[in-house]
Amino acid sequence: MVHLDKEQLLTQGVNALEVAEQIKRFQKGFPFAKLIKPAKVSEGIISLNVKQKKKLQALYEQRGKTKKKVKFTPASGAATRMFKGLFEYLSAGNQYEGKENEMPPPKSQVAHFLNHLSQFPFYETLKAGLLEKGIFEEAPVEVIKELLQEKGLNYGQLPKGLIKFHVYPDGVRTAVEEHLVEGCLYAADDQGRVHIHFTISAHHRDTFDRLLNEVRKDYEKAYGKIIEISLSEQKIATDIIAVDLKNDPFRKDDGSLLFRPAGHGALLDNLNEIDADLIFIKNIDNISIDRYPSATIEHKKMLGGKLIEVQAKVFSLLKELETTCSEQRLIEINQWVSNELGFDSSVDLNRGALWDHLNRPIRVCGMVKNEGEPGGGPFWIATNQGRSLQIVEGAQVNFNIMEQKQIFERATHFNPVDIVCGVKNYKNEKFNLLEFRDLSAGIITQKSQGGRDLKAQELPGLWNGAMAYWHTVFVEVPLSTFNPVKTINDLLKPAHQ
Repeated sequence: MVHLDKEQLLTQGVNALEVAEQIKRFQKGFPFAKLIKPAKVSEGIISLNVKQKKKLQALYEQRGKTKKKVKFTPASGAATRMFKGLFEYLSAGNQYEGKENEMPPPKSQVAHFLNHLSQFPFYETLKAGLLEKGIFEEAPVEVIKELLQEKGLNYGQLPKGLIKFHVYPDGVRTAVEEHLVEGCLYAADDQGRVHIHFTISAHHRDTFDRLLNEVRKDYEKAYGKIIEISLSEQKIATDIIAVDLKNDPFRKDDGSLLFRPAGHGALLDNLNEIDADLIFIKNIDNISIDRYPSATIEHKKMLGGKLIEVQAKVFSLLKELETTCSEQRLIEINQWVSNELGFDSSVDLNRGALWDHLNRPIRVCGMVKNEGEPGGGPFWIATNQGRSLQIVEGAQVNFNIMEQKQIFERATHFNPVDIVCGVKNYKNEKFNLLEFRDLSAGIITQKSQGGRDLKAQELPGLWNGAMAYWHTVFVEVPLSTFNPVKTINDLLKPAHQ
């Protein structure tokens, strides 16, 4: 068995020492984040007026023209959760096999979906498939099966990027296509080139390739740009071993070790391979119907301008610190770092320490007002070196400590994953992003496999612990820029109609 384990580790691209370290983390657990207080407007979040926003947009349009920009979009996740209510309805209907007429009428979410079926962008395709099979829309179970199952549209197994999101007079667009359009509207360089990167699963690569090859030239013609698309897959070497409840390696029925994908933090490896001056990160499902000029495009440019502004100042200070600085000047630089870069040191940093601290990647993150969305938000947290601004997820918080629970619940803003990254240093050299993550910020969850309980581990999240040692700037953006499709009925909201 040991020999077989060695062969499997070789195939997996990991070594025994790495696996031993992963198991040790299961045994020890991960420390919770130490929340100090929520980041709020004027207390870690910058709120800009119209004049300030326009100034940053102009800076982006002027100085961003010559910079290589990449729009980085994680697009590998399956849309299963988007259809959770429909799957539950089908599951409940299994007991009525052959007696569908006796099945009670659908309620709430499912009823809303069926009552507005004709408003969904995939309706015409769905209707054609039903008619071909002699099925009418009055048969709810069959309609949902046609949408979700392999013999129909197979939406239950597709990633969100390949699902039709919006209807236009000249056709229908998938989520992936909307990201091509959005990229054309703000991410082109002075040569008219737009670089867009999608992370995908290997299983769907052919489908992505086929769709993108079919539509790319149409969007190039429509928007007068050259669209360069690249795809990458989450690396198998980032998968993490699973353990049983005693923290022993979990073995499948054939005796082999079980490795599981390590969450979106594994995409740091993919991000680290992107060669660009500015990288825009946004989730695949956060896209609205194309209304240009839109709040989304304006605020993307504003965030890009803020990144350029902050980066120019950091680079200037790094060059200044290479020579002798007066004590007064060091005090001033320490104060600027505290006020502008989301980091308060417990003591003033000397010239060498300031240089080391400043020389790191920069991210500017849009933050929207919290309206009860599940997920992470902006907080001040305690570290060994002082306090810093971080995006913190609920899984990182110890809710058994009332003070920490109350701090988390007092958050005024939410992280919509609207991030612009500067990943090069003042000499135009790429940072190794793996050097700026906090490996102690992973999480452990309980899952099951074949009816057996197991523990799984996720790497520090891409915008959580994976960017823990970046410079962080939070900027308030309007809620109108955040239009995620978490459930199928979200497509009925105004931003998608």
